[in-house]
Amino acid sequence: MQSCLHSSGASGRHPSHPRHQIAGSSWPSSAALQPPGAHQWDLCRRKLPPGCFFSFGDDQPVCYFLLLTSPGPQDPGGEADSDTSARQPLINNEASESKPGSGSPLSLQERWTVFKGLLHYIVPLVLVYFAEYFINQGLFELLFFRNTFLTHAEQYRWYQMLYQAGVFASRSSLRCCRIRHTWVLALLQCLNLAFLLVDVWLSYLPSIYLVFLIIMFEGLLGGAAYVNTFHNIALETSDEHREFAMATACISDTLGISLSGLLALPLHDFLCQLS
Repeated sequence: MQSCLHSSGASGRHPSHPRHQIAGSSWPSSAALQPPGAHQWDLCRRKLPPGCFFSFGDDQPVCYFLLLTSPGPQDPGGEADSDTSARQPLINNEASESKPGSGSPLSLQERWTVFKGLLHYIVPLVLVYFAEYFINQGLFELLFFRNTFLTHAEQYRWYQMLYQAGVFASRSSLRCCRIRHTWVLALLQCLNLAFLLVDVWLSYLPSIYLVFLIIMFEGLLGGAAYVNTFHNIALETSDEHREFAMATACISDTLGISLSGLLALPLHDFLCQLS
C-alpha cells in the first residue's frame, strides 16, 4: 500500500482535496488548490500495479470505495462550536411546550375514560382484522379451483394481489367517502368470512372469479375500516387526548391479527383433514 501511494506521488500527480484523504497518509496543504476529488478519480483511472492493489481492469473506480476514508465533519467554527451544535436537542423544548396537549401527562382515570370512549371504534376494527386475516391465513390455501388454467400457487398469488389492491384503493378513498359507523364494515367482513368458510367446506362456488370479487371486497372493507377509524378518532378527540387515543387504537389491528392466527392454525389443519 505504501509503495502504491509513493509511486503515485512520484509521478507528478497532485495531492487530493483534504475532504477525501487517503487512508494512512498525510498530504501537503497545497491540496486545497485542486478541485474536489480530482486526484482520486485520476488515481482510479490508472491501472495500479498487481502487487499494490486489487485491480479489476482499466477505468474501474474500485479504489474510490476501498482507499478513501469518509470525510470528517467540517465546521468552520471550530471543534467547540461543532460539539455544541451536535449536542443540541432534536426537538425544541419551547416549541413542544407551546403545542396544545403537551402539558402534564394524563392520569390513569383520564386514560380509562378515553379508552372507554374508543371502544365503539376499537371493537369493530378488531373484528374486521380478525375476519380479514382469518381468511388470509386460514382459507386462502384451501380455496382451490381445478376448472381453471391457474395452478394452485398462481391462484394463491392472485388472491394476495387482489386483496392488497382492495386495501390500497380503500385507504386512498377517504377524500371521496367517509364512513362514520365502522361497525357496518365489521359486519360485512364477518359475512365474508362465513361465506368463504362454508365454500371451503362444501365447495359450492362454481367459478374462481367469484372468489376474486369477494377477496377484493374483503380488501376494500379492511382498508376502509382502518383509515376511517383513525380519521374519526383524530376528528372527535380533544387535543390533549388525541395522541393517547391514536396510540390506543393501534392495538386493534394487532389484536385482531393475533387472534385470527391462533384460531386459523388448528382450523386450517382440521379443514385439510376433512378434504
